Amino acid sequence: MKKVFAFILDFITSFGGFGYLIAKFTGGLTEGGFELSGGPALLLFALVIAYFVVLNRFAGGTIWKHILRV
Repeated sequence: MKKVFAFILDFITSFGGFGYLIAKFTGGLTEGGFELSGGPALLLFALVIAYFVVLNRFAGGTIWKHILRV
């Protein structure tokens, strides 16, 4: 159960963080958050996948896995 919760929190954290940064640099910020399409959206999905792959492989787990001690 903790593993699933860690995954959900990691997804929200990475999607929100990377999405905001990409939107800030590409002009995709809106009043309610951000809106990405095309290349910036593909970059976001690539970064979210890379977040999980790189951290699980080289850091022994993602940020929330470490916080929740999974």
